[in-house]
Order: sequence, then C-alpha cells, then structure tokens
Amino acid sequence: QWQLVESGGGLVQPGGSLRLSCAASGFTLEDYALGWFRQVPGKERERLPCIPANGGSTKYADSVKGRFTISRDNAKNTVYLQMNSLNPEDTAVYYCASFTTPAAGCNDFLRGWYREIWGQGTPVTVSL
Repeated sequence: QWQLVESGGGLVQPGGSLRLSCAASGFTLEDYALGWFRQVPGKERERLPCIPANGGSTKYADSVKGRFTISRDNAKNTVYLQMNSLNPEDTAVYYCASFTTPAAGCNDFLRGWYREIWGQGTPVTVSL
C-alpha cells in the first residue's frame, strides 16, 4: 500500500525553526516528485517547496523562498522540510504529496491529471 506519513509539527515561537518529515512506504520516493503544501481552514491549499523525481531542480514558492528548504534522504525514503524564521502566518496544517506515476512533475499537483497520494497532515502553530 502506497502511503505518506508526515511528522515533526508542533508549537514553535516566532523566529524559531522546525523540520518536518514525510516518510514514504510502499514505493520508492526518489522516483517520484514530492511536494509540500499547507492549508489554513477556509483558505485554499498553498503550494510550498517541491522536489522533482531523480534529482531534478527543486521548486520553491515565493512566500517561503529563503526560509524553507526541501531535501531528500533516499536511504530513509523520506523527504524533509526545514522551516526557519517562522512567523505566525506560517501557522497551518502541513501536508506532503506525491504521485503514483513517475511522469508527473511538480507543476502537476492539484490539476487532476495524475493520481496523487497525500499524507494525513501535521499541524504547525507559530505563537508566543
């Protein structure tokens, strides 16, 4: 069974850092694009960094460029999202997602062209 599981969320003070993990099971994550997203209730899901399959160039949303970094540990079949300089506007539920086909790329998320796999989400709260 193909599955993604996020972890690492929690409460952090403004200016702090968190590292989120997205562990894959049932498939080799390196062969597929993996994207991070976040969502606040009542708002659309926001695209965050995405790492293409097999070592392609990563993609970053302007809202987090310079603060968030995506990386992949192929031995652990896990992708990470390092988040620095967090502010209250970063409070959201964070999700990772991938595809069931290696042909899909970072720009294909949320278009309905390919079957997607989503984790259950991990909440991040940035507050004093």
